[in-house]
Amino acid sequence: MRDHLQLTVGATLMTLALLLLAFAPQALASGGDLHHQAEEIGRLLDWTWAIPFAGMLLSIAVFPLLAPGFWSQHFGKVAAAWALAYLIPFVAVHGWELGLYQVVHTALTEYVPFIILLLTLFTITGGVHLSGTLVGAPLVNTGILLIGTLLASWMGTTGAAMLLIRPLIRANAHRKYRAHTVVFFIFLVANIGGCLTPFGDPPLFLGFLKGVRFFWTTQHLLLPLLFMAAILLSLYFLLDSALFRREGSPKPPKAKKAKLKLEGTANLLLLAAVVVCVLASGVWHPDMGFEVFHVHIELQNLLRDLALLGLTGASLMITSAELRHKNSFEWEPMEEVAKIFAGIFVSMIPAIAILRAGTEGALAGLVGLAAPGGVHDPAMFFWLTGILSSLLDNAPTYLVFFNVAGGDAQALMAEVQTLLAISAGAVFMGANSYIGNAPNFMVRSIAESSGVKMPSFFGYMIWSVGILVPCFGLLTLLFFR
Repeated sequence: MRDHLQLTVGATLMTLALLLLAFAPQALASGGDLHHQAEEIGRLLDWTWAIPFAGMLLSIAVFPLLAPGFWSQHFGKVAAAWALAYLIPFVAVHGWELGLYQVVHTALTEYVPFIILLLTLFTITGGVHLSGTLVGAPLVNTGILLIGTLLASWMGTTGAAMLLIRPLIRANAHRKYRAHTVVFFIFLVANIGGCLTPFGDPPLFLGFLKGVRFFWTTQHLLLPLLFMAAILLSLYFLLDSALFRREGSPKPPKAKKAKLKLEGTANLLLLAAVVVCVLASGVWHPDMGFEVFHVHIELQNLLRDLALLGLTGASLMITSAELRHKNSFEWEPMEEVAKIFAGIFVSMIPAIAILRAGTEGALAGLVGLAAPGGVHDPAMFFWLTGILSSLLDNAPTYLVFFNVAGGDAQALMAEVQTLLAISAGAVFMGANSYIGNAPNFMVRSIAESSGVKMPSFFGYMIWSVGILVPCFGLLTLLFFR
C-alpha cells in the first residue's frame, strides 16, 4: 500500500516538477511579448465571453444533484469541455498565440502554484493524526472551530482547514447531523479566520506585496473578526446543541477512554516550513527568472514551488502508511479539486480580464459604483469586492478594487475604511460559495469522502446567504459607514 502510494504521488510530483522546468531552456531563447495584448484584451471582451465560466459553475451546482453517477465518473471531462468552450472561440477570434499565452500564463503563474500549495498542505496535514477520545459534543465542536479560527491567520486558511477538518469529522462520526458543522468550519476556519495577517489569505498577501504593512490588517480587522466570530460561534453552538438534543445526546460506541495524543508531529515542522517558503517568495526578489512562451517566471516563485514539492515528498517519506490510514487519507479529494479547478481557472480567464479592465471594461458600471464621482464608498467597496470574490478568484478581485481606490498603499492605510472594506470583502465573502476560496472545495471533498452528506453548490449558498449575508449587513452598518 505504501509503495503504491509513494509511486502514485511520486509520479505526480515528478510531472509537476517537469512542467515547471521543461520549457526553461527554450524560454531563454523565446522572443516577443504578448503581455501588453493580454492586459488590453479585457477592454475588448463583452459579457458573453463569461458564458463558459457560468456553465462551469452551473455544472458544479447541477450535475451532482441531477446526475451524480455521471458527475463522479466524468467531472474532469466536463471541466475540460467548458475550458475548451472558451478557448476555441477565443483562438478563432483573437489568434492562437494570444490564446496560448493566456492559458500558459494562467497555468504557470496561478494554477500550478495553487495546486502545488494545496497538494503540499493536503499531504502534510494528512500525516498528522490526533488520537485519543475526542467526542463531538457542541462545546467540543465549538472549541475546535474557535481554535481553527485563531490559527487561520498564522498558518493560512488552507493550512488550518487541512489540519483540523479530519479530527473534527472523526470526533463527530457518531453524530447523525454533521453537515452543519462542516459548513460553519468553512465559514470560520477556511475563510473569516484568515483576515489578520498576509499569511491568512492570498488577497492580503498581495496587499502586503503592494506596500500594506504586515500588521495593518491585524490592527484594523481584529474587531470585525471578533464581531463575526462571536456571532457565528454563538449561532453554531445554539444550532449544534439543538441538533444534539434532537439526536438524543448520542454517545460514541463504548471504548476505553484514551488521552489525546498527536502523532506525526514531524509533519508540523514541515507545515512551518511551508509558511516560511511562502513568506520568503513574497519578500525576496532577486530580479531573476526566465520566460515560457513569453510568460515571465520569477526565480523566487519557481524555487518556492520546488521547495513545496520537496516538502510534499518528505512528508510521504517520513509518514507511515498506517498513520495515513488512521486519517482515512485518500487522494480522490485532491484529484477532484485539481481537475475541477483546472476548468475553473481556464474558463475564468475572460471574466478576470474584464474585471481587470476596471472602468474601461464590460463591468465598468459595476466597478464604478465603488467610487461614484471619485468619492470612495467603503460600503460599496466591501460588497462589490465580496460578491465578485464569492465567484471569482479573490486575489485579482482584491487588486482590481485596490487599484480603483487609487493603488497607493500609504494613502489607503491612512484612509483606513476603504482598505478595510476591500480586505474584509475579499476574505470574508470567500465563504459565500464553495469556489470562493481555495480550501472550501477541498474541505467539502474531504467531508464527502468521509461519509458526510454535504449541501449541493446552491444548497451551501442557502446556508451562506441565510447566515452570512445578514451578518455582513450588520458589519457594514458598524464598520463601513
